[in-house]
Amino acid sequence: MTKQERLDIYLDQHDLEAVWFARPNSFTWLTGGDNVVDREGDVGVAAVGYDGDELSVVTNNIEADRLREEELDDDVTVTEFQWYDSSLAEAVADQSPRPAAADFDVPNFDTVDASPLRQPLTEEDIENYRDLGYDTAEAVEAVCRELQPGDVESEVASALRVALSARGIEAPVALVGGSERAQQYRHYTPKHRELGDYALVSVTAERDGLHASMTRTVAFGEEENPAPELNELGDKHQAARIVEMTALGATQAVADLGGDAGDVFDAIQAAYEHVGYADEWQNHHQGGAAGFAGREWVATPESDAEVTTPMAYAWNPTVQGAKSEDTVLVTEDGLEVLTTTGQWPTTVVDGWDYDVALARADVLVKDV
Repeated sequence: MTKQERLDIYLDQHDLEAVWFARPNSFTWLTGGDNVVDREGDVGVAAVGYDGDELSVVTNNIEADRLREEELDDDVTVTEFQWYDSSLAEAVADQSPRPAAADFDVPNFDTVDASPLRQPLTEEDIENYRDLGYDTAEAVEAVCRELQPGDVESEVASALRVALSARGIEAPVALVGGSERAQQYRHYTPKHRELGDYALVSVTAERDGLHASMTRTVAFGEEENPAPELNELGDKHQAARIVEMTALGATQAVADLGGDAGDVFDAIQAAYEHVGYADEWQNHHQGGAAGFAGREWVATPESDAEVTTPMAYAWNPTVQGAKSEDTVLVTEDGLEVLTTTGQWPTTVVDGWDYDVALARADVLVKDV
């Protein structure tokens, strides 16, 4: 089903004449273009509307020519307003047929939640995702291979952003935790602290609206004769990998049965208990569906979000000081890791209680 076919159904079900999107991820999902100038804003400088026939864009006179020439297809009509005469919301309200809905605050419009419309992925989305996943992994793994115990978390985060930017990728999330802080906090926002015995490196990367999340772990020591703390890290890392694989197996099974995210979460909780860390799920969210947001939804015990295929999922189980995370395409027929180069050391890991197995990232041990 095409994106416009999904919108046709939405208009029909809600008895609407038009639907509008100005939040950047949905604008990009529908047009392929970028409506962002200020990355701190929730709403972009243009809105795209669909009236059951065609796409049209409303923006101010500052942005109109640039959007026509650089961001939008030739068949998209652009209507402009003078920046000093009106706001984007007022201009959309003036231009749109009624009744209508929007994903931002427009007077007398209904509200639309765009996330369900963005699921599942289209074939074009999937091809773009493969490119994003590879490039993200290439950047992150290149930085990780150069790490040393004396490197500073914040400087590693800067290197990640540069490596990603060189590939045309934004990094809304870049977490770097050394061995001390990674064990204290699940969100190890980088500080001016040395890495120490090991490092967790996590990113959520964005390009062309799509988001890819991944984590890599680098330990410093003797691979053939590791210190006891590195053995403990390896055990926790393996436990997290089993939980992640269980989540992926459950995702595929639940999608096939028409279940919801809460059903997947039940499997995650059971997997944590199986690996000996029954309460660890309480200490960090476990992830969920990925796409035109870092997470289209995050699973909880009571979540009723629909589990669909083909769709990307980024499950991110943690066991104190360890984390396993990649963005994986889940289809009816299988699982495909998107955030991979094929160059990082891996081990095939099975899910618990599900007949699934994938090569999962190992802890990279660097002799120092």
